[in-house]
Amino acid sequence: MARPIWTGTLSFGLLNVPVSLMSGERKVDLQFRMLDSRDRKPIRFERVNADTGEEVPWKDIVKAYEYDKGSYVVLEEDDIRSAAPESHEAVEVETFVDATTIDPRYYEKPYLLVPAKKAEKGYVLLRETLRKTGKVGIARVVVRTREYLCAVMPHGDGLVLMILRYPQELVDPDDYKLPSGSLAEYRISSKETAMAEQLIDSMSGEWKPDDYHDEFRERLQTLLTKRIKAKGGTTRVEDEPVPREDDATNVVDFMSLLQKSLDAKKRTPAKKTAVTAAPRKAAAKKAAAKKAKPAGKAAKATKKTATRSTTRKAG
Repeated sequence: MARPIWTGTLSFGLLNVPVSLMSGERKVDLQFRMLDSRDRKPIRFERVNADTGEEVPWKDIVKAYEYDKGSYVVLEEDDIRSAAPESHEAVEVETFVDATTIDPRYYEKPYLLVPAKKAEKGYVLLRETLRKTGKVGIARVVVRTREYLCAVMPHGDGLVLMILRYPQELVDPDDYKLPSGSLAEYRISSKETAMAEQLIDSMSGEWKPDDYHDEFRERLQTLLTKRIKAKGGTTRVEDEPVPREDDATNVVDFMSLLQKSLDAKKRTPAKKTAVTAAPRKAAAKKAAAKKAKPAGKAAKATKKTATRSTTRKAG
């Protein structure tokens, strides 16, 4: 079973739904290694100094930005950490927009949001409300150390988190010389248009993604399988450990939180609002331990004094 990328919360208004972020894609590209043709040994790529040719150990490698040809500014790890966002365990929905208004070019990479144990109510509430209204939630999420813009949308029984590209990552079509203007400007007749429409209509069908396969990869895989069998080769598959289930509960008054969110007209989640019972129990234990600490010290001091007194009497 796949491991979650992280576990956190899906937040909108004052509602927080414990979720796990799971990959929504599967890498199927065949991986190749470079070998020396003379003895079939793997080729190792080394980190070498461009001037001296000496190998550079990882501890001496730093990250730098080339702002001009041959001129660099070095960034330390602390600099990178200081620029990283603080929130690493929340998908924070900032606004809801019509799904049809998002240009398909912005969609980049899919993930699946899986609800934690006993967190299904909030999950289903958001999923079905998005489906009914035709909206998607625009949010931010931190994957590893980078913050991404994303869209939360319903898909079947699940909620898909789609990483979005930022506007500066898209090429403006106006950067290219593209044909604009009317059909008449390109001398396209009504007869040609009608024939094109007829052709498209005759080739139209339903979108069935399972009908399409990476035929190049399949042919390569067949070839590799034949080569492996010819040499008596075997493959080994190692099972990944099953991740531990989240024990958090999600007993919460949804009507109350929804009403508070509407009254406050907030579009971002409240940072201090807790939805699970686990944080409250943890806070109570911490407070009890803090109160018991001085008492424990006093008891220890009393015991120490009594011991000294007994020793003196015995002397």
